[in-house]
Amino acid sequence: MKKIIFLSFFCLVYPTSVFSGIYVSVYADDDYPPYSYKEEGKLTGIYTEILMTAFSRMEGYKVNIKPVPWKRGLDYLEKGTGFALYPPYYRPKERPYIKPYSIPILGEKIVVFCKENVLAQPRPDWPKDYYGLTIGNNAGFLSGGDDFWDAVKSGKIKVEEAKGTRLNILKLGENRFDCYMNDRLSTLWELNRLKKNGEYDEGGRHVKIEEGATVSVEQAFLGFTDRDKGKFYYKDDFVMKFNAVIADMKNKGEIQKIIDDFFK
Repeated sequence: MKKIIFLSFFCLVYPTSVFSGIYVSVYADDDYPPYSYKEEGKLTGIYTEILMTAFSRMEGYKVNIKPVPWKRGLDYLEKGTGFALYPPYYRPKERPYIKPYSIPILGEKIVVFCKENVLAQPRPDWPKDYYGLTIGNNAGFLSGGDDFWDAVKSGKIKVEEAKGTRLNILKLGENRFDCYMNDRLSTLWELNRLKKNGEYDEGGRHVKIEEGATVSVEQAFLGFTDRDKGKFYYKDDFVMKFNAVIADMKNKGEIQKIIDDFFK
């Protein structure tokens, strides 16, 4: 009888999540190939492979990754209804509701791709050499730097946003704006896929695209909401364990191997 009473007390003091694992939902950008995107209804990508591996090694947690449009994922974090989202860049001023950030997962090189005629004259200086142009941008992305966004506010540069890399490349190819600012690898990946699928007829229905200036080199993170009011009581522990696993994966060369395997 004493054993039964003790067991009942133990279960009250220590909730079942200690034994079965805390169920956590993490949101992912659904349209950012090759990093995080849906293919035939399934979420895949470099970040997805990295994070799935990391989550599987985090004792005490069972993580479900949910793909969402990027701006919706940011909205979930801003409202405090979403726990975490990947892969934001570090933007504490523009997104004060994201805190903390994990340790960096991977570096991304942000560049501008432009129509061939736009780059007929050299434009190495970002953003001054791009004054007077219209730049395509993924909806909700804040790349470009302060000088760029100051130029946008003053009307020296125009920005046109669309959801995802694929749509922006097609719009650039259809002469709907002058250049497109995005991660270099993501843009080249999607452009190559569009060409293979016969969706991008470069030099025919679509203009030729060339690489312009380097905008920046960005680090991508797993970002957490700071608006949950204690709802996600396990957040500090989760961040600590996630960071430890990512650091270990980096030290062992596992993240680079995931990248290499993805492009085989």
